[in-house]
Amino acid sequence: MTRKGRSTPAIYVWWLGSGPSPDGLVASVGRHVEHVFGLGAAVWTAPDRPTRAFDPLRGQHSSTRILEWLLEQGPAEARKLLGVTDMDLFIPILTFVFGEAQLGGRASVVSAARLAPAGLVRDDDRLLAARLAKEAAHEVGHSFGLVHCDDRRCVMSRSASLIDVDVKGGGLCHDCWTRYLDLRDQPGGRDE
Repeated sequence: MTRKGRSTPAIYVWWLGSGPSPDGLVASVGRHVEHVFGLGAAVWTAPDRPTRAFDPLRGQHSSTRILEWLLEQGPAEARKLLGVTDMDLFIPILTFVFGEAQLGGRASVVSAARLAPAGLVRDDDRLLAARLAKEAAHEVGHSFGLVHCDDRRCVMSRSASLIDVDVKGGGLCHDCWTRYLDLRDQPGGRDE
């Protein structure tokens, strides 16, 4: 993660869960995203949480509303914002999502709710941490403009189930990495 004396981090990772952040989980996600994209990441610790995202009819939280909230509330200097939560997420056309991002935008969100073995979020769960890191990198990749990849081992491959998540590797395939470098280096895209 970005250390003292280095430039401002490009990616801010923000815990938006219903309770306290599981020890080390958000920092682990930040380190993974930093490694995958080669940009500084930092944990943002503002106490605010989205309050208008819950849909009582579905009993879930709207990931799209969370993205809107992140853009309103996140630090202005952040190039990318990643919300990490334990709340169950949805978009209107799907029963649930592991996460959502603005394609080519600033905001993304990922949830541990359906990634935890047996639906339990525990502080020491390595499988949950690995799944969450993969899906976080996937959503941040979308925010850089990457689309779904046909290579099932690439972190940008589609995840319709936990099996899909588990098959993925933690990083970008060669083609997605090359595309990411092109997108990152477009005017206004460099980490300054």
